[in-house]
Amino acid sequence: MALFRYEAVDRAGELVHGEMEGVDAAAVVQRLQEAGHLPISASLAFEQKTILKKQKRQRLKRRERAAFIRELACLVRAGLALDGALQAIAGASHEPFARRLAERLREDVRAGHALSEALAAREGAFDAFHVGMVRAAEASGKLHAGLERLAEHEERQALVRERLASALVYPALLASVAGGSLLLILAYVVPQFRAMFADAGQALPLPTQVVIDTATFLRDQAWLLAAGLAVALLAAQRYVATPGGRYRRDSFALRLPLAGTLVRAAQMARFSRALAALLGSGVPLLAALPIVKELLSNRVLADALDLAADALRSGGGLAAPLASTGLFPALGLQMIGVGEQTGRLEEMLDSVAQLYEREVGAALERMLAVLEPALIVGMGALIAGTILSLLVALMAIHDLPL
Repeated sequence: MALFRYEAVDRAGELVHGEMEGVDAAAVVQRLQEAGHLPISASLAFEQKTILKKQKRQRLKRRERAAFIRELACLVRAGLALDGALQAIAGASHEPFARRLAERLREDVRAGHALSEALAAREGAFDAFHVGMVRAAEASGKLHAGLERLAEHEERQALVRERLASALVYPALLASVAGGSLLLILAYVVPQFRAMFADAGQALPLPTQVVIDTATFLRDQAWLLAAGLAVALLAAQRYVATPGGRYRRDSFALRLPLAGTLVRAAQMARFSRALAALLGSGVPLLAALPIVKELLSNRVLADALDLAADALRSGGGLAAPLASTGLFPALGLQMIGVGEQTGRLEEMLDSVAQLYEREVGAALERMLAVLEPALIVGMGALIAGTILSLLVALMAIHDLPL
């Protein structure tokens, strides 16, 4: 027997966690289900950090995970038994980790465990959202439909990330080339003029002196600057890793003029899309909220969902308590409120997700459209200013009487 740490959602929709002994993680998941809980994770209490680090290094990419789930859904829909479908995926996969994952899932399924239980024991590849979706699909008797819905969600999220990454390639390349050119001028070109200016015996113009002092500092104190920057980044990373630091960072992000609006829209889209997917798979609203809460990257918005959970337990609705926080976009909450009143909450959540996904996409395109010329003008001005400052000094030296 080994000691496992677990997280689950109880019948009241509360997130609970604790420790339990069991032969393996699947046995712990089964005991939690028998107790009426919705298991989220179960992992070894000892050596847990080592296991999680190994799993993170081998984590499936979102596009690979979407393909894995899509293949499984197609095979199950075709009438293939679950263990046979997993065996087929393991045999056809060219990705070593995906192949091992399919083999281990097949072993758990052949041992009599449900697919959701097997997924819950694979924290490095699947999270609470995937487990909840599959468990609801199993309960409804339509596993293939739940897997297809889950695959669509993963593919949509992968597409958004790929579009963002592709859009950022050119600005990043432009900034790198321009920044590298400026550093090259300051570190290697400007020092060549120092001796010439020193022999002239004349006070240099202020812009030229600033450029020479900057180049001298970069040459002589570059290691100190790099060390200070590394220490500052490490300190900031450790601070943000704490609950208080992360909460303050997320709260500050929401208060930013333009970025705050973008963050709210992106989180609203994720919240609506995930909640619609869970409801469509048969997960009760109260049980779905803790799962969706873990999917939100902004902890301020995630903690606001606790108010909605309390209101639901008291017989209230979802939109009103979220509106009282003033954190979520008003239009999206109004649409959710209409969905609650008409009994079409899932459909309205899908519409909200589409609305804010389009809004986020349009906002990113506008930002990138402004960013590219701003980078060109800004870096061009710095490089041109550096060169002009040297030319001014050269002209001044040239005008000196011999």
